[in-house]
Amino acid sequence: MSAENALPRVKIGIRDSGVGGLTVARRVREALPDADLLYFADTAHLPYGDKSPAEVTHYALSICDFLLERGAQILVFACNTTSAYALDAARQRFSVPIFGVIEPGARVAAQVSGGKIGVLATAATVASGIYNREIARFNPASEVCEIGCPAFVPLVEAHKADSPEAFEACRYYLAPLLRFGADTVILGCTHYPLLLPALQKAAPDVHFVDPAQAVAREVAAHATPLPRQSDAKATFYVSGEREGVENWIRALLCIENPQLERGPVFDFLHSRTSLLPFSPSS
Repeated sequence: MSAENALPRVKIGIRDSGVGGLTVARRVREALPDADLLYFADTAHLPYGDKSPAEVTHYALSICDFLLERGAQILVFACNTTSAYALDAARQRFSVPIFGVIEPGARVAAQVSGGKIGVLATAATVASGIYNREIARFNPASEVCEIGCPAFVPLVEAHKADSPEAFEACRYYLAPLLRFGADTVILGCTHYPLLLPALQKAAPDVHFVDPAQAVAREVAAHATPLPRQSDAKATFYVSGEREGVENWIRALLCIENPQLERGPVFDFLHSRTSLLPFSPSS
């Protein structure tokens, strides 16, 4: 096919607070190897788990604008906290398909569990109650126990996912879920699949659900498949600390020389109302 007649390639924008969303990007890339990826790691505001809903929503909508300006046709919230607090606002504001990670994970867990489901997530995701509500939609008889895991994201971002410290953290957070009797545990943060070996070692009889594969299937169903013209492109934007991001990209996406660019830092304090889809009084 000549350059003049080449079809435009689908471009998918993926955003997260750090490197955890790369676990979703990996599955999307496997499902859509010919798609171009735009990935935004908002490391300037990491972690999202201790942010207010308004702050998380502001960052999410700002990054959506940024990715859409660069041609994204599909957006993926590769972050459970953002999916819990900002997905509805983003769908109101933007006309492109936008996918979160919570509904797919809840659906899979409800299908495979014997009735007791545990959720490991950030404090913000647990506080939102979103997994309880979503699981109840798919299986009202399921019992759910959610545990906030504030130590997990810092461990992953510090490249300590396979450390003794990480294993002890996994044992600590899994203990109440095992007492509860959970046979299935949702990894309710996209950083957490990087702790899966330690989690499986700490709870070998538990079925762990990583929502990334289900998300990738949904994205692929909405993307128009195009013939291969050249190698798909992937561009990575990092708003803050970049150290270690490049190594994670190499490890998870097998991209030897990733294209990293400095992304903007969105200031919540000075412009927190500018991107809200509606005013509090509406």
